[in-house]
Amino acid sequence: MATSVTGGTAKAVFQAPSWLRASSTSIGGSTAIVLLFLPPALFLFTLFVALPMGEAAWYSFYNWNGYGAPTDFVGWRNFELLFANRAFRIALTNNLLIIVVSLAIQLPLALGMAILLADRVRGTATFRLIFFLPYILAEIAAGLIWRFVYDGEYGLFAKLLGLFGADPIHILAEPDIAIYAIMVVVIWKYFGFHMMLYIAGLQQIDRSLYEAAHIDGATGWQIFRRITVPLLGSTIRLSVFFAILGSIQLFDLIMPLTKGGPSDSTQTMVTYLYTYGVTRTRIGFGSAVGVVLFLICVVFAFGYKRVLMRHD
Repeated sequence: MATSVTGGTAKAVFQAPSWLRASSTSIGGSTAIVLLFLPPALFLFTLFVALPMGEAAWYSFYNWNGYGAPTDFVGWRNFELLFANRAFRIALTNNLLIIVVSLAIQLPLALGMAILLADRVRGTATFRLIFFLPYILAEIAAGLIWRFVYDGEYGLFAKLLGLFGADPIHILAEPDIAIYAIMVVVIWKYFGFHMMLYIAGLQQIDRSLYEAAHIDGATGWQIFRRITVPLLGSTIRLSVFFAILGSIQLFDLIMPLTKGGPSDSTQTMVTYLYTYGVTRTRIGFGSAVGVVLFLICVVFAFGYKRVLMRHD
């Protein structure tokens, strides 16, 4: 009997508390999940991201056409040619213009429309769908549609000019205005995506805040500035992030519209890479463009998240 009591006492003394056993079980389960899912993800990231970028960085130091092994080492020559090239400077300028237009026109327009359509009333769902449809449309298809719209002989724009007795204009063939025509397409294409982001954010704001503001006599502008914008801050920052990164990587819309022409006036960094690197089989030079583009995107993404989205 004494032995039995002593054994039970020892068991009670050395038995871990229930909260500690639960914590150990939780940690063990989390570790098992990490060990299960991390290796495949790490393998895919290495195979499709890290290795290609490493190879691109390596090829950028060679004058190579993509056939056989690269042997003609040129050092930093590809980068020197890149920054001295007029078409690349035009591409950088166009990317900056698209970023400015996206931030100054597309996002405010999307926010304004989101405020109008955020309430769950009859008919708003239909308008949301109408504005969101362009984003669902494939970029190549959207480009082909707008290429027809801008056609100087048979396009919708030419027909409208004809109604007013004006001569048709081949907009996409004019170096001075082609890039602005593309900006219109960019706004039309991605406006609905940002609108839906803002609608989702607006619907998370407590309606009682607006009711209290109205009772206190706040104006519409005061409500927007002191309630809507602060509480929608994380969504706005996310929208700006997507807009800038998408503007830097713009490619699919331009190819069916102008292919970077006329006279390189509508080149962006990605279309420049494709035109001067891939189609001309200058893989070493194209790799240098890819490295510069990658560095710009990475520096922006990490810097933006570090500075503006660290609390989101």
